[in-house]
Amino acid sequence: MITKNAIIQAYNFRHACKVFDTDKKISDDDFSFILETGRLSPSSFGFEPWKFLVVQNMALREKLKQVTWGAQATLPTASHFVVLLARKPKMMQYDSEYIDHLMRDIHHLADDTIEKRKGLYKTFIENDFSLINERACFDWATKQIYIALGNMMTSAAMIGIDSCPIEGFKAKELAQIMVEEFGIDAEEFGVACMVSFGYRINEQLKKTRQSIEDITQWYN
Repeated sequence: MITKNAIIQAYNFRHACKVFDTDKKISDDDFSFILETGRLSPSSFGFEPWKFLVVQNMALREKLKQVTWGAQATLPTASHFVVLLARKPKMMQYDSEYIDHLMRDIHHLADDTIEKRKGLYKTFIENDFSLINERACFDWATKQIYIALGNMMTSAAMIGIDSCPIEGFKAKELAQIMVEEFGIDAEEFGVACMVSFGYRINEQLKKTRQSIEDITQWYN
């Protein structure tokens, strides 16, 4: 097992790398590992509301750059660039084909179990979390995307690869590019965030965080 000290070192190593070394590329094996940690990430009900677009085509990156102010330096320099999509309500409703497919073909649940889980999920959506409008449901899916995002960035750091999460984009314009340039169905997916991977070219600034005492409250 990896040591606690090695894990903390990786967290200290990870930072929002704004410019990457264009002469250094992530190996196929290492990037497959990073994607796998995203794939294996947990999600509510195990419904995996994500899709990862790995954008290596520089012409497509230039299209993204026009509407992504938070990646002006990373889009041209990153070894690998990923757009993380979240599934929209059409896909995430309790009676959708996608949810039925997951429970039947991926989770391999029996018919009676599927019906019970659908009922539980319906109650969760409509009552427990009140995910009854499109924005609320999309935001709920997006929160889960960030679990996969965090896991991929941490896993990258553990093998010496830098990353930068990106939220700085014009959502409406980007959605249009997703449809026109990437062939994404806007009724099924929306952009949650982006992330770039590569190797740093500049020295990392010292990491600053609040103390554990300032952010933790115990009730014994």
